[in-house]
Amino acid sequence: MCGKCHADIAGKYSKSLHYTVQGFQQSISRRFSKNEDMIFKKNIFGSSCKSCHASCGDCHVRSPSVEGISAGLIEGHKFVKKDEGKTCAFCHGGRVYPEFTGEYGAGVDVHYQKGMTCMDCHKKAGMHGDGNMYLSKNETKARPKCKDCHKTGGETKATVKLAHSKHDGKVSCYGCHSQGEYRNCNDCHIGKGSTSKPGFILGKNPKDEKTLTTLRIIPIVRDTFSKAGIKMELFDAVTDYKATAVHNIKKRTDRTRSCDVCHVEKKNFLTKELLIKNGSKANENLIFDMKPLKIK
Repeated sequence: MCGKCHADIAGKYSKSLHYTVQGFQQSISRRFSKNEDMIFKKNIFGSSCKSCHASCGDCHVRSPSVEGISAGLIEGHKFVKKDEGKTCAFCHGGRVYPEFTGEYGAGVDVHYQKGMTCMDCHKKAGMHGDGNMYLSKNETKARPKCKDCHKTGGETKATVKLAHSKHDGKVSCYGCHSQGEYRNCNDCHIGKGSTSKPGFILGKNPKDEKTLTTLRIIPIVRDTFSKAGIKMELFDAVTDYKATAVHNIKKRTDRTRSCDVCHVEKKNFLTKELLIKNGSKANENLIFDMKPLKIK
């Protein structure tokens, strides 16, 4: 119906990740053999994972439905341009939105404190899509980056300029500017409920092992799909942690104030002893061996 007047937007949206949820499928399928992937797509993805895709009305008329539960109409029967607390927050309220607003974890994100909202960074093209099909958010062109607003090279303080130049391309912005603990999920999807715990994890980026970044535990275990006959034959080829964009940013943190927090204390770094039990063997590849500072 919306497409009758908004044909361009509706056409692009039908290929967007918000609608296709291909990111979930591709992320999970990396652990499957070809036969297991066929079983997953036929018996599980369509009836379970794909039920989360959002229609136009799920964001502009009512809050989206998550597992059959919805917060209802946003503002009566009116079409609402945006109301992030009732749309973005409902689907992304498990971790992103409460971290952003300070309801969970270390504290309020500095951008939220200054009155910014989701749409200040995540533009329309990111929400509606650009007309191209993508397999994951990492492929999209509209994905926001810290450097879109915070250019390096114009720092006024010599110490800040030095820190940025030394860490550029080696440490993600979140690695230093996340102010503390964020939500990590454990024991999910095994028929016994799930638990979440606050934590802060630093390790190699699974997609770029030359970069140190914040990691988040992925809620999947070896027997997640065992009832469907899927053993996840490639489970040990994929890490149980992923690089995460933490939404509790602060300008000054313990790490920006003291080099010793990382280079001497090695605080919050992933170690072999801290790896999740019975996890993927690939997790060991994310352990970052922090070298001490060279004093000239």
